[in-house]
Amino acid sequence: MLGTLIERIRAAHADSLPLILQGGGSKTFYGNADEGEVLSTRAFTGVVDYQPKELVLTARAGTPLAEIEALLGEQNQMLAFEPPHFGGPATLCGSIAAGLSGPRRPYAGAARDFVLGVRMIDGTGQPLRFGGQVIKNVAGYDVSRLMVGAMGTLGLITEVSLKVLPQPAAQATLQFELGEAAAIEKMNQWAGQPLPLSATSWHAGLLTVRLSGATSAVHAAQARLGGEALKEASAFWQRLRDQSTPFFDKRPSTLNQGLWRLSVKPTAPPLNLGDAQWIEWGGAVRWLVSDLPAALLREHAQRCGGHATLFRGKAPVDGVFAPLAPALLALHRNLKQRFDPRGILNRGRLYPDF
Repeated sequence: MLGTLIERIRAAHADSLPLILQGGGSKTFYGNADEGEVLSTRAFTGVVDYQPKELVLTARAGTPLAEIEALLGEQNQMLAFEPPHFGGPATLCGSIAAGLSGPRRPYAGAARDFVLGVRMIDGTGQPLRFGGQVIKNVAGYDVSRLMVGAMGTLGLITEVSLKVLPQPAAQATLQFELGEAAAIEKMNQWAGQPLPLSATSWHAGLLTVRLSGATSAVHAAQARLGGEALKEASAFWQRLRDQSTPFFDKRPSTLNQGLWRLSVKPTAPPLNLGDAQWIEWGGAVRWLVSDLPAALLREHAQRCGGHATLFRGKAPVDGVFAPLAPALLALHRNLKQRFDPRGILNRGRLYPDF
């Protein structure tokens, strides 16, 4: 299978034909529209190595996330960044290429924080390897983490090695009836205290907080914070992770309406951009269903110390991702030229002109 993938990319490079790199297809909505024939890794599956005592797992590109999570669960371990499945057959390397993390991200780390090494095929069909399978790998440039969130524009990830973590001994989820401003204040207040926080969420006047860790720490925090314990908490966080709640399932009511992800400072006050919003990550992510102009939303996010990304909906003329500063854009172009000189891999997926 690996040989087939290499041959397909080499042939496409020779003819300057674009390819769409795809795993399970669960994130085809994310990013700008790309062009070309689909090159699927779905059949390139399997866990190559798993060392529970070393907290390291290596798997091939098309290995389903569900399969990996089940294997880790047998050893009471987990992917701490909680990669979303989006209700589809999400694959490990598709998740790494998209660089998306779930509710636990602010408290445990992002996807790139757990990547130890990758094997990949660049845009010329050359197989490459970066990083390793040990946690103390620090040699050379960290190209393996550069691949996280590159959306397949620099190369096809064929194998990835990840650090995994033990599952917490205990968990509890609490809910509080609070307005938006009060919820943001509480999330930031609690983040500065020695509490075993592992997820926060606010929507429609309800603040939801997850505690994870040692049993004694969770029980002590639960008694201290109060609130009402949420039944079926695991299902709640899974629905939020996979965006399968009614809020995220809304279909645009107008041509220009979309689901926006505003990344801002956690302490940013309420954005006052409409009632249709959901707050995550201790206030650092504000989901917004809006038909406001992209320029206005991006300007507002920038004033709050962040940026805005169109997650679902009709892409603006300058693309779904926030435009880059000239110096950063030049760096992106240079990297693209180095790894994919003819621009055949996921052409236009990150930015419309490359």
